[in-house]
Amino acid sequence: MALERDYVLGTHDEEIARLAVQHRVWRPRALDAWRRAGITVGDTVLDVGSGPGHAALDLAEIVGPAGRVVAIDRSRRFLDWLEAARAARGLANLTTHEVDLDEERLPQVAADAAWSRWVFAFVQRPRDLLARVASALRPGGVLVMHEYIDYAAWRMSPRSPEFEAFVQAVIASWRASGGEPDIGLDLPRWLEELGFDLRSLTTYIDMIAPSDFAWQWPRAFIDVGVRRLVDLGTLSETEAESVTRVVATGEATPGTRMVTPAVLEIIAVKGAVKGRPPA
Repeated sequence: MALERDYVLGTHDEEIARLAVQHRVWRPRALDAWRRAGITVGDTVLDVGSGPGHAALDLAEIVGPAGRVVAIDRSRRFLDWLEAARAARGLANLTTHEVDLDEERLPQVAADAAWSRWVFAFVQRPRDLLARVASALRPGGVLVMHEYIDYAAWRMSPRSPEFEAFVQAVIASWRASGGEPDIGLDLPRWLEELGFDLRSLTTYIDMIAPSDFAWQWPRAFIDVGVRRLVDLGTLSETEAESVTRVVATGEATPGTRMVTPAVLEIIAVKGAVKGRPPA
């Protein structure tokens, strides 16, 4: 399967649907982070690696007609989907830009805030991207990020060697493509080097049952990810069937739990220019 601009999981309809499920599960934490970061009416917000823009649409409604959301992504198909959704909602304050986050400059918008979720883990030069995001923020602007800090924490209870092997295969494939799943270990130090004040560092890790709403998030990834690893030759058909069977059996067995990958939430404020206090 050809990948548009090398997007790791593709840009097909199934992936857009998976990202919608992912956003529904993580939306309460994103909304809370944006609130604590002070994102509000009239702000200009840069959505870095927006994908099909499920978060960008929420942000556009938060900042209102007086504000602006600038969504950037490398996938033209994702941005086309976002444009259609934006038009359907009548959100004239949302614009899209097709940008290769590894290679190209970001729109220079003097943003009040920037947001990213599971983006820096996939690019090949994350620190360079972080510096470009910093340059797009005004002094005193706020950066909100959700990135993995311990992907291997993703496990089943009772323990499943087959499932743990699947997670390790995901990690190996991720790193082979030039990404780093545990990028959250590096981001705080880089941000301080770039002159950011780390206002908040919070780690999220949950132990969920199949009946929990949040179960949909890892479940949707398994459905897409298993097939993707088979297509890449990283996972055999037999191994894929084993993982699928383990998860299905767990869902039908009382007492099954899943530990989610550990996610680091960062809220950081860009330092002011000398002589000019943060807003």
